[in-house]
Amino acid sequence: MHPLLTIGLVILGALLAGVGALHLIARLGSPGRALSNWFTKAPGLDAWIMYFTMVPLIAGPIAAVRTLDGWWAGLAGFGVAVAAQVLAVMIWTPIHEFAHPKARKQRRLVHQINSSVGRFRNHSAVWVTAIAVPQFAMVRMAQIVLYPFLTMLIRLPKYNSGEWVNVSRHKFEGLIGHDLIWCLYCDWMTGVWSLGTEMLRNVESFWCPIRFYSDKKCENCTLDFPDIDGGWVPADGSISDVVATHAEHYPGPKGVNSWFGHPGRLTIEGKPVEDKSNDPQS
Repeated sequence: MHPLLTIGLVILGALLAGVGALHLIARLGSPGRALSNWFTKAPGLDAWIMYFTMVPLIAGPIAAVRTLDGWWAGLAGFGVAVAAQVLAVMIWTPIHEFAHPKARKQRRLVHQINSSVGRFRNHSAVWVTAIAVPQFAMVRMAQIVLYPFLTMLIRLPKYNSGEWVNVSRHKFEGLIGHDLIWCLYCDWMTGVWSLGTEMLRNVESFWCPIRFYSDKKCENCTLDFPDIDGGWVPADGSISDVVATHAEHYPGPKGVNSWFGHPGRLTIEGKPVEDKSNDPQS
């Protein structure tokens, strides 16, 4: 058997075994349900996401380079890993649908979208979105590895990642197969992106509380960065204004340096209260 085929089959087997383990754990009584619930949110969810997304993309090239000669070995190993991931999804999807005959007979979200934009367009589009999975995984890695240094060095607020990065749509009745896997992807992706945006609010307001010269950019970004209209210095202001704004919102060595509109910055009779948004990072 060709080494690349062996590598692909091993990765495919590992992925399917992981899926099987997740389905099995939930059926192991109360301890299994508790463990399964832990896996639905960070940090437990992080381990499974990395197992299914990043580990194959790293293991494939490494295994190929170790068994084959030539500059192309790593690239070939990466391609085999991607193929194994795609194949794992395509194997699991019909099996999961077959296991839920009642839901399978109903008109489902995938059917509606197929009728709306066409089956080929719909399925092509969802596979295009799958290409972004490693990027979202890297964003999550930055949240885990890099952001804690900012909480330690400049006292940006800590976050309970499990309140942001979690999945729950598997509990929604009728979601099976294709619909379930893509809804879980969106579930995870939305949490990762929202937490990242929240962290960036702190970064932007702490280091650069200055409005953009482009009014359109200010308008577009205000939804995700409310401090643009909630305290940042006008673009035609002075650096003295910026220094004064920073001094006003970050007055001393105590407390947490959150963005201006952070929920922890509650006020009582117009006076700011020390930011207590210091939940442990998961």
